[in-house]
Amino acid sequence: MQNLHAPPFCISRYDAFKVWLRVAALSFGGPASQIAVMHRILVDEKKWISEVRFLHALNYCMLLPGPEAQQLATYIGWLMHRTAGGLMAGLLFIAPGYVAIMALSILYAGYGNVPWVAAAFFGLKAAILAVVVEAVVRIGTRALKNNVMVAIAIVAFVGIFFFAVPFPVVVLTAAAFGIVAHAATPHLLPALAKPKSTDSTMAVLDRAIATGELRHIEPNATRAIKTALLWLVIWLTPVATCMIWLGPGHVFTTLSTFFSKVAVVTFGGAYAVLAYVGQQAVDLYGWLGPREMLDGLALAETTPGPLIMVLQFVGYLAAYRADLSISPLLAGILGSTLTVWVTFAPSFLWIFAGGPYVEALLGRRWLHAALSCITAAVVGVILNLSVWFAIHVMFSKVEDRTFGALHLSVPDWPSVDVAAVLISAASMLAILRFHIGVGTTLAAAAAAGFLWKFF
Repeated sequence: MQNLHAPPFCISRYDAFKVWLRVAALSFGGPASQIAVMHRILVDEKKWISEVRFLHALNYCMLLPGPEAQQLATYIGWLMHRTAGGLMAGLLFIAPGYVAIMALSILYAGYGNVPWVAAAFFGLKAAILAVVVEAVVRIGTRALKNNVMVAIAIVAFVGIFFFAVPFPVVVLTAAAFGIVAHAATPHLLPALAKPKSTDSTMAVLDRAIATGELRHIEPNATRAIKTALLWLVIWLTPVATCMIWLGPGHVFTTLSTFFSKVAVVTFGGAYAVLAYVGQQAVDLYGWLGPREMLDGLALAETTPGPLIMVLQFVGYLAAYRADLSISPLLAGILGSTLTVWVTFAPSFLWIFAGGPYVEALLGRRWLHAALSCITAAVVGVILNLSVWFAIHVMFSKVEDRTFGALHLSVPDWPSVDVAAVLISAASMLAILRFHIGVGTTLAAAAAAGFLWKFF
């Protein structure tokens, strides 16, 4: 009888730990670059997982609400070493960013108005636009394989940017279109790639799965229900505690309930989350301003870990600025930690409960069609975010206007910031044309912003 707890072939837990630690250390620049890092290490270098299975897992994670890069790491870790492997990969992916963002949030809240700090953030915010545009290019190159995929991305952008169509509606519509198009005219959509079948050329995980060694990936309804219930308790216990102990109007209760809702409604990955939270946290709750949201994104882009760690920054400022009976510093730390908890706990639930069923669906053409269309729609979602950033970075005055069903962010053209335009253009040229690293580009932009403001 096979030992189901043994690591597949040569992948020991120690080897996996070293790799996930390396991925965490290199996870700068948002989900696009993080996914590229994982692909390079796990697919090309280590040959632990095949291209087909990697993309299948990625498409599933793009379908889920929440941070797709962290979920992808959790999924692959779960494939290798069950729940312990998923926790190892997922938590290591989060830990560096949590520590870094916590420290930077404390400094920002205490010293953000110092002129030299504001000057550095001016340059960072201008460069962030280049990073988001690069994400559009990277994901678009992979996802928009024909004119139909391009049309889906355009429709998604128009629906979100001009008509404020909710993200879940965009994603579900794209999935439904993919299923219908596959049934009616399958040639319209990209073909499903087939994994290599020769044992000597198969990746380590694929070979272990083909020989039946990884029994934990087989669907089991009882185990799935128990797993889902366990993670629901882990996720919602802090929410219920805040609600009962502090009441519905307390800032901790609001943070826990809002970001729990974010965890289940923001489909399309980290950039879709940011677009939704940017609108709600700024316009509805007033926890921070549009430019402070860009400051938070700049912090997340310049630190390791998921880009969605910017939500920790939002949680910190919301609690720090609340009128509570505890010190603002302690309130901020508790608020940011609570935000991280309710943001990432659902990600483990989706992977550990749903992973076996996703594996069972590998190779289903209708699912591939649906996920391909979702990924194309996500390109439109990210494009929406890049335009939103561009407007708020390059213009000091922006007015939101509604014309019936049409929703527009209209800039005040005389308020254009020439320096921000120049730094953004230079950053795009550096990243897209000369392929300079994101960290180097952001550092140069911060220096440029500092020099512009002071000299």
